[in-house]
Amino acid sequence: MRWSLTLGSFKGTAVRIHVTFLLLLAWIGFSAYRSGGPIAARDSVLFITLIFTCVVLHEFGHILTARRFGIVSKEITLLPIGGVASLDHMPENPYEELLIALAGPAVNIVIAAALFLAIGAIEPGALAQLDDPHVNLFTRLAAANVFLALFNMIPAFPMDGGRVLRAVLAMRLSRQRATRIAALIGQGFAFVLGFLGLFGNPLLVFIAIFVYMAAAGEAQMTAASEATRGLKVEDAMETRIAAIDWGADIGAAVETLLATAQEEFPVVGANKRFMGLLSRADIIEALQTQDRRAPVAPFVRKEAPTIEAGASLDKSLDKLAFAPAVGVVDGAGALLGLVTRQGVAEVILIASSRPDWSFGKG
Repeated sequence: MRWSLTLGSFKGTAVRIHVTFLLLLAWIGFSAYRSGGPIAARDSVLFITLIFTCVVLHEFGHILTARRFGIVSKEITLLPIGGVASLDHMPENPYEELLIALAGPAVNIVIAAALFLAIGAIEPGALAQLDDPHVNLFTRLAAANVFLALFNMIPAFPMDGGRVLRAVLAMRLSRQRATRIAALIGQGFAFVLGFLGLFGNPLLVFIAIFVYMAAAGEAQMTAASEATRGLKVEDAMETRIAAIDWGADIGAAVETLLATAQEEFPVVGANKRFMGLLSRADIIEALQTQDRRAPVAPFVRKEAPTIEAGASLDKSLDKLAFAPAVGVVDGAGALLGLVTRQGVAEVILIASSRPDWSFGKG
């Protein structure tokens, strides 16, 4: 996800924090400083940091459960409304999705129960005193975990409750219809949340916008997955593309840019080996900062994702969520073509209009 910073990794899963979470942390610290001085600011930041730790554990509850079903997560991104684990694919079995979705809130309940046992008392009123520094830190943290569990069970994407709702609906309906219904319910909740936020709480408006967009995005992704089910990457692969040689200079790259309307240019080495991508913006930046005879290689994005032509298209859409194009390669790493968002959108349009259409055939 853009505008995120990597804090570290655990067992192959990177832990990232979105800048909006840092802004929230700074706002809380500043507010506490204005009302109670540096000690209050310190305690507030410490409290939020502990909540942050609980959110990470919440996400690893999802990840470890998903691994039991062969689903891997490469990163966790922490947002103001919670964490998002980027699974390599979503489970198609609704029972598996139900267990994965419930695992996160279950971790928060376990943490809350352990803290309440350590304190020796359960204080329901602490839920209304999360921002009161006079309340015991661990009591507030236990109450915060109860709040996290309840908040995440709200039936709206991207919260866990939205996925629980879809999983339950998908036990009787098709996945696409279940997603559509869950998304509509989530968007309705977003409207209510936004309306309440108009009465003095702008943070609720921000959360409402995020929830509404997430619900719409989930519905679109599921529709795309259903439309591309059974298709291969090669069915959406663009082969009539201009490539740039790894040893080319900036002048040659500019000439290639002028000769085509492509937005992304694959860079190839010996034996057409895929080396990375150059966007039009990358080439213009190189032109502005370097001599035209300078090599273009330093500007190549070598971390560009790749995929094999025979892979399932519907299970490869997540790669395009984080990159404008994906290099299609053979077993030796040689470039065969590119998969772009526009190309996939065209395939989805054709597949939706003519479900009987045979791609790649006359």
